[in-house]
Amino acid sequence: MRKIEHIGIAVKSIETSNEIFGKLFGKPSYKEESVESEGVKTSFFQVGPNKIELLEATNDDSPIAKFIEKKGEGIHHIAFDVEDITSEIERLKKEGFVVLNEIPKKGADNKWVVFLHPKSTNGVLIELCQEII
Repeated sequence: MRKIEHIGIAVKSIETSNEIFGKLFGKPSYKEESVESEGVKTSFFQVGPNKIELLEATNDDSPIAKFIEKKGEGIHHIAFDVEDITSEIERLKKEGFVVLNEIPKKGADNKWVVFLHPKSTNGVLIELCQEII
């Protein structure tokens, strides 16, 4: 793992949250996009070398809707940038981590993504990201 790629925050409303975080960071979101396969709308903020991703559910069955129902709005995951997502999956499986989707899927912000189950990472949902080239 090379760096923290972004921190994901589950929100009820992208519109409301964009306003709040825009005021907090002193600048607007630089990108919004939907990931239909995950039932989520995203909004990204660049804060120095770091990114914050806001996540709003687009349907009641999405993982974000379920997260908010159970825990409320807040930090959903921490994403790490990796050079080779496939070899990182294999390495982490050998170390005993539970990989939720062993085949990387296309996520937001032009990334291949894989998630590690929070039960194997002290209760933190971890996302691995690799830039799609």
